[in-house]
Amino acid sequence: MLFQIDFKSGKPVYLQLVDQVRYAAASGALRPGEPLPSIRPLAEELRLNRNTIAKAYSELENQGIIETVPGKGCFLKANNTPFTKAVRHKLLLTEIDEAVVTAHHLQVEREPFLELVEERLDYFERKASLGDGEDEKPTERKTP
Repeated sequence: MLFQIDFKSGKPVYLQLVDQVRYAAASGALRPGEPLPSIRPLAEELRLNRNTIAKAYSELENQGIIETVPGKGCFLKANNTPFTKAVRHKLLLTEIDEAVVTAHHLQVEREPFLELVEERLDYFERKASLGDGEDEKPTERKTP
């Protein structure tokens, strides 16, 4: 798994890592049972403090996305979310609200925004159905 950190984004680095693992899991790029990079080598590769990586992994474990096996490492859990439907709904609303606000600030109208959401849903469905070793490039489109 390849991580990309943006120090200018204003978002804490550990949360950037959390989001990237969550998106990799959601897209099928990271499969249940697959190991995550070990903390020390990943910290060296990204030139981050080990505590930052550990904090990200701890957050992922608290969210039920990964599990730590002592002496073996961290692994993506099967898609058995510990969250209740109401909690999942609230978390998703937060993410959707953020996307809607961003679209508003970028002056993207409702229809192009909804079309883009549908394109992304289709993209992730296709990606999940492709299987290991295959990848598809996301389509880029310009919004008016």
